Amino acid sequence: MLVKEVYETLRSSPQWNQTLFLITYDEHGGFYDHVPTPVRGVPSPDGIRSDENFNFDRLGVRVPTIAVSPWIEKGTIVHGPNGPTPTSEYEHSSIPATVKKIFNLPNFLNKRDEWAGTFEGILQTRTEPRTDCPMKLPTPVRNGKNEANEEANLSEFQQELIQLSAVLKGDNILTSYPHTIGKDMNVKQGKEYTEDSVRRFFEAGHFAKKMQVSEEHIVQMKPSLTSKTIQITNHKPIGKQKET
Repeated sequence: MLVKEVYETLRSSPQWNQTLFLITYDEHGGFYDHVPTPVRGVPSPDGIRSDENFNFDRLGVRVPTIAVSPWIEKGTIVHGPNGPTPTSEYEHSSIPATVKKIFNLPNFLNKRDEWAGTFEGILQTRTEPRTDCPMKLPTPVRNGKNEANEEANLSEFQQELIQLSAVLKGDNILTSYPHTIGKDMNVKQGKEYTEDSVRRFFEAGHFAKKMQVSEEHIVQMKPSLTSKTIQITNHKPIGKQKET
């Protein structure tokens, strides 16, 4: 629905003929791709290595990207770039690289977007914008046929979300973390736990800001057993949440 709503808003805009709508993804949803990930000639963005001695000189698995514009020919499929180097690929840095090229901006962000392929060429095959772009897109079909069952046990993925929520709440220091926390929850209880974790984390953050704690400090929550208070200790925001 999000893509449908954004597209239809742009399509009805007076600026539609000056629009390029890009849809891409951070991950592709798995670990397998039959196309090997590029590892040759990929520059590190800034030359900084991680603590694990990773050089950031390779790309990950492919992700789908869709470009929508009245200046693109219908059914256009693009597989790879023509430069700027022999090893250049389309990747996330292609977006700022393309923006730089289209608007003739002065500087690249780093070596990675300087290397990345650009896709302004797909906008340069027409002399005038198309007029046959649909005003409305079909409404997406729901994957599930049934309503959510709030009494159902949590799936493995939902249990992992509970583990993430536990870190916000401070429950990650309990002995039940991470192997048993959330195991006995149903969907409704998991939803309530997650919402409560986020709410308390924001409360602690707002309290730390009110106490003028340095922005460099991290809000760290700690559970306990008697009250629900948030304290600042050693100039660091620490949420102490006492469960009754």
